[in-house]
This record gives sequence, C-alpha cells and structure tokens, in this order.
Amino acid sequence: MEKFIDNLSPMDLMRSEKMSLVQLIIPVESAHRAVSYLGELGLLQFRDLNAEKSPFQRTFVNQVKRCGEMSRKLRFFKDQIIKAGLLSSIHPVVEPDVELEELEMQLAEHEHELIEMNSNSEKLRQTYNELLEFKMVLIKAGSFLVSNNNHAVAEEWELSENVYSTDRYVEASSLLEQQMRTADQSGLRFISGIIFQSKALRFERMLFRATRGNMLFNQAPAGEEIMDPLSAEMVKKTVFVVFFSGEQARTKILKICEAFGANCYPVPDDFSKQRQITREILSRLSELETTLDAGIRHQNKALTSIGYHLTQWMSMVRREKAVYDTLNMLNFDVTKKCLVGEGWCPVFAKAKVQEALQRATFDSNSQVGSIFHVMDAVESPPTYFRTNHFTNAYQEIVDAYGIARYQEANPAVYTVVTFPFLFAVMFGDWGHGICLLLGALVLIARESRLSTQKLGSFMEMLFGGRYVLLLMSLFSIYCGLIYNEFFSVPFHIFGGSAYKCRDATCSDAHSAGLIKFRDPYPFGVDPSWRGSRSELPFLNSLKMKMSILLGVAQMNLGIILSYFNARFFRSSLDIRYQFVPQMIFLNSLFGYLSLLIIIKWCIGSQADLYHVMIYMFLSPTDDLGENELFWGQRPLQIVLLLLALVAVPWMLFPKPFILKKLHSERFQGRNYGMLVSSEFDPDVEPDSAREHHEEFNFSEVFVHQMIHSIEFVLGAVSNTASYLRLWALSLAHSELSTVFYEKVLLLAWGYDNVVIRLTGLAVFAFATAFILLMMETLSAFLHALRLHWVEFQNKFYHGDGYKFKPFSFALITEDDD
Repeated sequence: MEKFIDNLSPMDLMRSEKMSLVQLIIPVESAHRAVSYLGELGLLQFRDLNAEKSPFQRTFVNQVKRCGEMSRKLRFFKDQIIKAGLLSSIHPVVEPDVELEELEMQLAEHEHELIEMNSNSEKLRQTYNELLEFKMVLIKAGSFLVSNNNHAVAEEWELSENVYSTDRYVEASSLLEQQMRTADQSGLRFISGIIFQSKALRFERMLFRATRGNMLFNQAPAGEEIMDPLSAEMVKKTVFVVFFSGEQARTKILKICEAFGANCYPVPDDFSKQRQITREILSRLSELETTLDAGIRHQNKALTSIGYHLTQWMSMVRREKAVYDTLNMLNFDVTKKCLVGEGWCPVFAKAKVQEALQRATFDSNSQVGSIFHVMDAVESPPTYFRTNHFTNAYQEIVDAYGIARYQEANPAVYTVVTFPFLFAVMFGDWGHGICLLLGALVLIARESRLSTQKLGSFMEMLFGGRYVLLLMSLFSIYCGLIYNEFFSVPFHIFGGSAYKCRDATCSDAHSAGLIKFRDPYPFGVDPSWRGSRSELPFLNSLKMKMSILLGVAQMNLGIILSYFNARFFRSSLDIRYQFVPQMIFLNSLFGYLSLLIIIKWCIGSQADLYHVMIYMFLSPTDDLGENELFWGQRPLQIVLLLLALVAVPWMLFPKPFILKKLHSERFQGRNYGMLVSSEFDPDVEPDSAREHHEEFNFSEVFVHQMIHSIEFVLGAVSNTASYLRLWALSLAHSELSTVFYEKVLLLAWGYDNVVIRLTGLAVFAFATAFILLMMETLSAFLHALRLHWVEFQNKFYHGDGYKFKPFSFALITEDDD
C-alpha cells in the first residue's frame, strides 16, 4: 500500500510549492536594475533586514520621499482631470519610460503651470461673482427704494437695464431722486448687499435683535444662482436692503453682515450713477466671461495632454517607489559596495531568479556579478500555491478561513468539486440552475472586458467567483434533475411514471391512491410523488438519509487527508494514535448508520433506524425484533460499540506519554552537550531546528491532546447532525418554490383578467429573481462554506501558515500610492 502511494504522481495543488531561503549579494551599481527585474518576475519575497530601523533611518529614504512627492503631484493632476470632467482623456498608452529625474522636472513644471492657471481662474471667478452680485444688488435695490405706488415703474426700469434700454429714464430717475431726497431729509440711511438664501431668516432675526427693532429689512431672491468659490457648487442667494438711522446702528449691521458672510455693495444715491455703474458692470461681465472661457479651454488642453501620459507616469512612479522600498529592506556589506538581501523563493523559480540577476548585471555594465546563495531556514517558509483563473476562486475560499501550513494538504483540491456539489444539494432545481448558468456564462464571456474595468465591491466579488458560479449552476441542474424539480414543477423527462391509479375511474392521480405497475423511474424522483399524500414524508426521508451519507463520506475524506499529512511529515505517532482511532470511532457509529441506510434502501425494510441507534447504546444485548436488517446485526453492534469505547482512550493517553519518553531519551545527555549538525533537510524534518531547543511540557501536551480528543468525539456527533442542513435547506427551497408557483402564479392565472395575470407573473418573476435566485443562493453558499470550514477542514487542516507575498509589480495597486 505504501509503495502504491509513493508511486502516485504529485498533485500541483495538493501541497504548497517547496520554498528556499536565499541570500542575494548585489553590487550597488546594478542593485536598482536587479530589484526591478525581480519585480517583473514576481517570484521572490524579500525579508526586511532593517525592521528595527524607522522609515527615516533607511538608506534610500530620500528616493522614497521623491517618489511620494511625485505621487502627490500625479494625484493632484488626476483630481483636476476629474474635476474638469475629462476622464475620457486618460488613456493607458504604452510609451518608452523616461528617466526619473526628467519625469520629476516635467511634473514640477506641469504642477506649477496648473497652480498658476487655477489661481488666475480663481481670481477671475471671484471678480466675476462680485460683479454679478453687484449687478443683482443694483437692480433689486432700486425696487426697494421706489415707493409702493411705483413698483411697476421700478420693474420696468429693471427690465430696461437688462436690455440696455433708455425709455422712461427721465420719469424713473425723477421718482427715485424724490425718494432719495425724502430719505435724506428724514435721516434714514441704508445698507444693501447679498447673502445665502439659507441664512436670510437668521440674518434678519439677528439684525432685529441688535437694533432693537429700529430698522426696516427688505429682501428679494437674486434671480440667478451664483457659484460658491469654496464648494464650486451653484447656490441661491438673496438681495437685501436694511434701512436704519444712526452711526451706531450702522456699525452693528456691518459687523453682523461680516459674521454671516454677507457681501455688502454701495448703491449710489444718484440714479444716473446707478445706471452708469450698471452699464460698466455688464460690459466687464461680458469681458470676464470671454476671459474665463479662454482660460478653461487652455486648462482643459493642458489637462488633456497630461491625461494622455498620466496612467503610464503613475505606473512608473509606483514601480520606482516599490523598488526603493524594497532596497530599503536590504543591508550594505562591510565594504559598502554591495547590498545583501534575503528572501523566500520557490524551488522551481531559482533558475529564473538567477537569470534575472545575470541580466541586471549585464544591462548595468557591472564588472562584478550578483551572488545567489541558498541558506538553511529555521522558521517555517511561506505557503504558495500556483493557481489559474479557474482554481483561484476556490483557493480564496479556503484562504479566507486560514492560510495552509507549509506543505500540509490543501483542501482547495477537493473544494473544487465538493463545494458546488453540496451547494447544489441544498439548491437543487434545474430551472433555477439554468438561470444561474446563464449569469455565469455572461460573466465568463465578458471576462476580458470586465477584468480591465473598475467594478463595485459586489460585482467584483461576483466576477471573481464566476467559475464557482458556473460549477454551482451545473451541479444545481444535475441535482434538480434528480429531485425532478423545474421551478418546483415535476416533468416526465426520462419516460412515464412507474405508478398509476388504483382503478380506471380515477381521473385525479393526486387525490386517489397509486399502485406501481412498471419498472422504477429511470433517473431521479418519480414525478408522481409530487402532490401525493406521502410526498413530504418520502422526500424528507430521502434527503435526510442522503445528507447523512454525504456528511459521513466527507468527514471520512478529512480523516484520510490527516493520514496523508502525517505520512508526509513522517509522524508515525499521528497515524497510530490519531488517524486509526478516529477512523474506528467515526465509522463504528456513523459509518455503521450509513451502512444501515444503504441496506434499508436495498431491501426495502420498514426498520426504524432511530430505534436501532438509540438502543445500540441503551441496551445493546436486547433482541432487535422487526428492526433487524441482516443476520448477525446484534453482535456486530456490540463489537462496534466496544471499538468506539476503546478508541477514545486510544486517542487520549498513548501519544503524550510516548512523546515524553522520546524527549527524555533524545536529551538524556544534554548536560554534556550534543553534537548537532547545522545542516538538515527541511523537507524531512521541517521543524527539527525548533524542536531541538524547545522545552517539553508534559502537562501542556496532555491537556492539548485531551482537548483534541474531546473535540473530535463531540464533533463526530455534532458534525454529522450539522450535515442535516443539506436536507433542511433543500426542503425550504423546494417549499418556497412551490408556494410562489401555486399561490402566486397559478392563483393569478386562474382569473380571466389580463391585469391580474400580468401582476401575478410580475410578482412570481420578482420572487424568483430576488428571493430564490439571490437570497437562497447566498444562504446555500454560506451553509456550504460552513460545512467545508468546520465539518470538513477541522479533521486535518491547521490553517496557521502565512501567505507567500512576492515583490511583484503586478500586485501593486493604486492604494500603494
């Protein structure tokens, strides 16, 4: 058996890649180029040899600062492009890389130019806003200064100002001047200005309180929205005129205006001066609009030119910053002429790393080559699995629970099949499976397009799991054909039913008893079970027993994988005192239950398996009676029960005492010193270096073994019961489908009314899409995830490793800026 296992071909995903701890000695003149080439290769994880130093104490801190400053400028350019609405100008153009110093100068020039343009534009915009507000105050203030009997005249004057008209000027002027003279003679004065509409009410109340009511406040909407220079949004404002008397009141009003951010503008008493100022303002506004438009066109042209190179520049700066960050992890040697680095490298990539170092030496014209040296490792190496588009999603599902320990069995190999299958057991409906299949095919067909676009978090997760969704849908179609459910409706796909009515007068097979008259239905559940009186008991029994069989099979697979782990790490203790008793205990109880289920299905017995399993513990020597399924069942149950009882102390006691004995024998002569070779094979004894120096604590080992044994014994019961969720969710999905079909679609279709039928169809489609295809899919997905993380992986998977994170330009994201 062992020879057969040894001769099996290795599986790429079964064990993580073998790793080597390597040392690099790189001349200074070729260090930058060497690290760049290694970043393009992406197969070396550098160790930080300067972890005790702060970022400001490292060698290449100035270069990192320069790259950070360039990143800031590029982000500024991107924000300006987005603000100008020129995102379409950003193109991922590939051009020859420029030197870092040249790029730094270009970015400084562009930033200076943009800041100057923004400053000029801001000043022009501020002047434009002030003139626009002044024009509004001049126009609206006239209507407040004119008496109530002459509102029509004021409005007409306002209209004439907007169209440069001179009609009725003399009449309006004389009326306004009369009002002004009246105001001057009475000692009244006024302040006019403009304020945010949202502050007008509070502004008026504050004026009233400050002047104790000795003022007259008039306001009117400005009529046009004005751009707020702080938020760059269009806001509504209100023109106001405050009439008051006295210098003290004037001082108070001006302070309140300043506190509320109101802009005050002087309106001259002379009407002819008002008219002249208005004409000048309109002329200057026209000139400013032309200037602003020209400035915006010039700025957009500069931003478009920058956007053409922005993607390439950002990528280049990210790469340079990553290179210098990596160089900061290296140390200088004694001569200060070489940089020394350490890192983890997959064994298969050694030749590629050496080739990259040689190429860097040649391209940099260095007289001294780089040295690549494999070192002995004391700590555990990182875990690295080579994946592709198909297997990556399943590996991510496993890694979400915990990264595999170095070279322990990888659950992702089996998750590729078991995860979508257990999902389909809960979701089984080939109509809903076809809907999921269409969605998965759409995502796969648009893979090349969607992979380059920036998606939302939900769509990104959905796109990343497109191949998981594909297998989930295919297995759902398969299980749906077994359950014979198409949106909860059965079909005679594989021939006629094996049952018929008891007599010829029976016209409704759902109300009368059925008898079997031909061979069983060739594939899946006979459609005649649907709607019969025994439908629910039959399907419950079928799905419950099937869930137990699937659960016991998967848990056995987990224990078998623990054997392969122990055999790979050459731990005979784990095989003898964990794998063997665990297999005996699980299969003595629940393996025996699975055997009873299969026998009962084969012989068609009416035995009560609950009674058999309960009294196997309570009274194992009693006669089984009608619950006996085969000859010799009672003595077999007694033997299995004894084996299960023996397996518990077998798991608990031998291993801690044997470990204590081995430890005492190994370190018996430690007081005299031990000759230990510094060279060891990490593949044979991966943790030997640590074990040679760790103190053995028997109580800690014994407590750990006791916890592990109790957890397995209790878990064997609870985990088997946990697999009943396959039955529960399958039943829930089927019943929900039936309710929506019968109580919504068929009920609405029974009315002879088009509106009711369309409403019922819309409600059925909505319920199918959002409840059955979204919520039920998510529910079944989460339950399948739990079955793999807890019930399956706890038998063999430690998940306490750490992931291989190589220095790679392909892994750099925008967040690294």
